[in-house]
Amino acid sequence: MRLSSGSCLDAMEHIRMPKVENVRLIDRISSRKAALGTLYLTATHVIFVENMSETRKETWILHSQISSIEKQATTATGCPLLIRCKNFQIIQLIIPQERDCHDVYISLIRLARPVKYEELYCFSFNPKLDKEEREQGWKLVGLNEEYNRMGVPNNYWQISDVNRDYQICDSYPTEVYVPKSATAHIIVGSSKFRSRRRFPALSYYCKDNNASICRSSQPLSGFSARCLEDEQMLQAIRKANPGSNFIYVVDTRPKLNAMANRAAGKGYENEDNYSNIKFQFIGIENIHVMRSSLQKMLEVCELKSPSMNDFLWGLENSGWLKHIKAIMDAGIFIAKAVAEEGVSVLVHCSDGWDRTAQVCSVASLLLDPFYRTMKGFMVLIEKDWVSFGHKFNHRYGNLDGDPKEISPVIDQFIECVWQLMEQFPCAFEFNERFLIHIQHHIYSCQFGNFLCNTQKERRELKIQERTYSLWAHLWKNRADYRNPLYREDHSQTQGTLRPQTAPCNFLYKFWSGMYTRFEKGMHPRQSVTDYLMAVKEETQQLEEELEVLEQRLADLKKVQSNNRKENSKQQDQNTHLGLSASNNSIANTPQDYINNVKSFPSRSPSQGDEEDSALILTQDNLKSSDPDLSANSDQESGVEDLSCRSPSGGGCLPSEDSGKDSDEAVFLTV
Repeated sequence: MRLSSGSCLDAMEHIRMPKVENVRLIDRISSRKAALGTLYLTATHVIFVENMSETRKETWILHSQISSIEKQATTATGCPLLIRCKNFQIIQLIIPQERDCHDVYISLIRLARPVKYEELYCFSFNPKLDKEEREQGWKLVGLNEEYNRMGVPNNYWQISDVNRDYQICDSYPTEVYVPKSATAHIIVGSSKFRSRRRFPALSYYCKDNNASICRSSQPLSGFSARCLEDEQMLQAIRKANPGSNFIYVVDTRPKLNAMANRAAGKGYENEDNYSNIKFQFIGIENIHVMRSSLQKMLEVCELKSPSMNDFLWGLENSGWLKHIKAIMDAGIFIAKAVAEEGVSVLVHCSDGWDRTAQVCSVASLLLDPFYRTMKGFMVLIEKDWVSFGHKFNHRYGNLDGDPKEISPVIDQFIECVWQLMEQFPCAFEFNERFLIHIQHHIYSCQFGNFLCNTQKERRELKIQERTYSLWAHLWKNRADYRNPLYREDHSQTQGTLRPQTAPCNFLYKFWSGMYTRFEKGMHPRQSVTDYLMAVKEETQQLEEELEVLEQRLADLKKVQSNNRKENSKQQDQNTHLGLSASNNSIANTPQDYINNVKSFPSRSPSQGDEEDSALILTQDNLKSSDPDLSANSDQESGVEDLSCRSPSGGGCLPSEDSGKDSDEAVFLTV
């Protein structure tokens, strides 16, 4: 990995204290296990290196991952500095001198809050790929191919360039799919009656029954306003599905919130004005409630040695799982409407870029098995989040801005996917690690996929020409993200998923793998899926060894058969010449051996042969044949966790045992 010199030099200007010695890293579970080491501040990372010569363990934290920095009151042992990260890691340092602590604090405050996009890590990150490889990485996920896969354009839907140059809606993509009967006049008129001019557009099309999921923002209806073009737009969506005589309009907000918006000239559709619609409120809370809920849950996670009762009470009081259930219920309702009733659905919230993205993507995931594959999940995020203008910069604090705009919107969607994986363990091609890595890189700004608020901003910054795609990195390492339980022919893998809808207390779980993965002792070091993946990899290796041995055995049998034929032929020739078997058996001259040279090996068994040696299976043979197997495997458990050693070159995550950006992987010993 290389870093671009320009942005690094800019960042170095903000570093008051690049190195501090005799810093202690506190173990949050046991303060007695503090590690003594040296703290480094670089242009992109905070690095803590332990002094222990035999381990030299390193903890790497990207500046862009830092959520908050708290300088605590000085004690007799030094000045504490608490760093909370967006990936839920917490680092507590004790710096000997208060002045050094202050310099580090001031430096990190500035480094963690860049003011322009060019300061972000992705503009200096370089994984040593040439221009062609970078371009191919961005082409891995294509939305034109995805809409073609869904079956559009067709007799009912067409691609429209009415938004070319972003002249109608600057937060929409330039190309959108709309009903074929919707003229440019209708689209423009509808956009003027919708908040942020986000008119109804296609999100998902079910070619089996022509039902669709469309998305938009709230109408500017107020208490009595109406728009003929907007009414015609919804009528066009209904006509694009000949099998149904009405459409659902789903407002994902609580009804009180939607009614309050009426006073500001916004609101929701009046069923008296729109023919053939059925209106449905869902009740997902706004970004401010979600931000507060996550904070309450994280406070519970930070409790030291809580009782089970205290932990469960705190989790319930945070309301987090209740909000997850609300998003899931909305997705389930829409998926049932499309798959079982064959009815099209229009989804909106206030501006159509937060709750709408959550609900549309959950419904699509339930409906279509393709989105439950690795490639399909990448496409889903590109389609419903990136292209339709989810505000990544504002929601995840890429740049210094209004903290009230920050909210865990896509985090909740990712958790919904994990909750589904818990209910349907065989339905998803990817594993939990895949989701955690995506969440990590939404905040890391190491790749360019999740920068800016709109497609327009990304094109103006030339993101694809100046940064690298996360999807290419994940796809290259897809073996690490495979779910060992996934089967393409399994009943869970086919068709629509139908999750249970029991109360969240009995159905939805606390995701310890996400929120407490850095806390030692909080959960098992190895999950069941990790263990199964290790078994699967070991089985595959043994099957490959078996195949090699079977091929070698067949070759040896063939050689043996040829030798027998050669010997038989030689004996026939000798008999024909009148030589007796007894005389032939005692022949002991060089000429005698020359005649039968093919029946002897070219070298002695002790000398060995590259192919023959494959028959001798030793521990060394197996280790050398598979570089993924560790020579230091735990012989008692049969499994071991391996960590990446490249903190920023491969986008690896920091783990509990390795502070560098690393992944845990498990392998079986041979």
